[in-house]
Amino acid sequence: MRTNLQRHATNPLTDVRNLGILAHVDAGKTTVTERILYLTGATHKRGEVHEGTTVTDFDPQERDRGITIFAAAVSCDWDGHRLNLIDTPGHVDFADEVERSLRVLDGAVAVFDAVAGVEPQSESVWRQADRHGVPRIAFVNKMDRAGADLDTAVASIRERLGTVPLVVQLPIGREDGFTGVVDLLRMRSLVWSPGRDTFDQGPVPDALQEEAHRRRRLLEEAVAELHPVALEEFCARSAVSTPTLAAALREITNRGEGVVVLCGSAYRNRGIEPLLQAVVAYLPSPLDVPPVRGSLDGAELERAADPAAPLAALVFKVNATATGRMTYLRVYAGTIRKGDTVLDVGARRTERIGRIVRVQADRHAEVDRAVAGDIVAVIGPKGARAGATLCAPTAPLVLEPPTVADPVVSVAVEARTGLDADRLAPALARLAEEDPSLVVRTDPETGQTVLSGMGELHLEVAVEKIRRAHGMDVGVGPPRVTYRETVVRGVSGLLYRHVKQDGGAGQFAHVVLDVEPLGTTADGGASGFAFRSAVVGGRVPQEYVRAVEAGCRDALTEGPLGGHPVSGLRVTLADGAIHPKDSSEMAFRTAGRFALREALRAAVMALLEPVVEVTVTVPDDAVGGVLGDLAARRGRISGSTARGGTAVITATVPLAELFGYASRLRSRTQGRGTFTTRATGYAAVPASVSEQILAR
Repeated sequence: MRTNLQRHATNPLTDVRNLGILAHVDAGKTTVTERILYLTGATHKRGEVHEGTTVTDFDPQERDRGITIFAAAVSCDWDGHRLNLIDTPGHVDFADEVERSLRVLDGAVAVFDAVAGVEPQSESVWRQADRHGVPRIAFVNKMDRAGADLDTAVASIRERLGTVPLVVQLPIGREDGFTGVVDLLRMRSLVWSPGRDTFDQGPVPDALQEEAHRRRRLLEEAVAELHPVALEEFCARSAVSTPTLAAALREITNRGEGVVVLCGSAYRNRGIEPLLQAVVAYLPSPLDVPPVRGSLDGAELERAADPAAPLAALVFKVNATATGRMTYLRVYAGTIRKGDTVLDVGARRTERIGRIVRVQADRHAEVDRAVAGDIVAVIGPKGARAGATLCAPTAPLVLEPPTVADPVVSVAVEARTGLDADRLAPALARLAEEDPSLVVRTDPETGQTVLSGMGELHLEVAVEKIRRAHGMDVGVGPPRVTYRETVVRGVSGLLYRHVKQDGGAGQFAHVVLDVEPLGTTADGGASGFAFRSAVVGGRVPQEYVRAVEAGCRDALTEGPLGGHPVSGLRVTLADGAIHPKDSSEMAFRTAGRFALREALRAAVMALLEPVVEVTVTVPDDAVGGVLGDLAARRGRISGSTARGGTAVITATVPLAELFGYASRLRSRTQGRGTFTTRATGYAAVPASVSEQILAR
């Protein structure tokens, strides 16, 4: 077997792992990250979330609230490998931070609570990773808690995530008696003594011999079903050797066909070393993932992870610090050096790289260069935003940016003093630059400055950041959700003629539109916009058809009910006519816009509101009051389960009804109730409620 030194000499990229830590809030992912940093020597003291001493939760708000808010990048070395690690938020309001991180990662560790199993946000981040094709391994944490059960957690992974869990460990002891694990690949025990950070290796305990061999057999059978080489060996020998099993687990993980499952207790530092070994053994290096794909002038291009290739890097985070504007990027191809000039393709401008740093959360180590596969921060670019592509000026390429979710909650923000009024706009602009899921706009009717985001907590954090970072006294108005409008019953044959003659070339466009509902999602909310042309005989040229579609899209920004965006409709261009001299793309775009506006005014419209799935955990004696409160908030109960003296209630609730729910729940449960939310889309607003909303 080659040594790490030999591998590094062959190609150092084989020894790089770019991974994220994903989990539901309070599953322990920040503690896992802290233990990784401690064991790899990156820190010399174990940081604790409850003490506010963690490296990755370095922002004052994170320490005050005890949760991860901002994705934090750190680097460390383990067994000859460089680990570039991103600790991501677990709260639903900060899912956009997770989205941007997953876009640049090659692998991930999904952390699950051994008591709760798969929780709502665990499922959400798992689906995000599915969309990006990011291979994962699973770590079932908090095995030392009362009620911890590895088998129950694994069952929830299989049922709720739709993947094949491949359990490679058997816990030794239960709850407070959890002391270690049996490694089912090498059939050995790993036991951590109290007060020690390293494990003692030994044979499988006699009491667990039979169970360990049974589980090893189950692991071999599950792997043989997914891997042809393992299947061939299993059929020939009725067993799978450890080297074949390890190689098969790596391939299965990288293909996304299964997930390796480990367990431990990060708080007690038990199970972290085997987790690191699994990261190195099973998660891919930059060479194991397909070449990054980009485009230029409509043509698709590929760039391999080669330091000698032309530079291609994606910006995934921007942060303004006391030392300057830091631009975080993943280098996919080529080499970037201090002093280089790079091209921001989207902005069509060049930027100079002043400094390159490896990031340890809020601490930095300067380096001279970064190569393909690296995740670093650069100082110097003045205008690059999250999602921008930085590349060699002689070899431009546009990489697909991370998707940005539409904001669903808004508040009115104003400075309380005239002195702060002039500083508010630049502060908000910087905030939106750092976090693309925040949108700042001016309400044309009221003149108010409106800040929109992904949830109530998201906006609280944003406003508090302005107060702390800029020392401003900022007032906040009541939160408002982003409603949408949809078509319930459409119109057919709406005719619109756009004729304008004011000297010289005129404007002429004649269109006939049919408008109908597009359909509904599973929760009853309308979805999307579709356009098609049914014009025959070339009565409207194709370039004018595209102009009509563009005009219709322009009209979707404001609906007739309350000026909200419109979705969930299909528009058909049924007929039209042109003028040989006065018709133009601009004339047909204008006709499309005004024709659809008239059609929407003639159609039967309905209001849509954002809804979320709420999971409430409360003591058994508070269930009645909580159910009544959810019903009063127009919630629809979808499930209720009992779990060791507590009840877990799942309901779908309009987002507008959840403002202030946290304090209400605390008062009803004497501080013992908790809840989480997950956005599920839009649903129709009842007629009585719709009238109240539109009357405001």
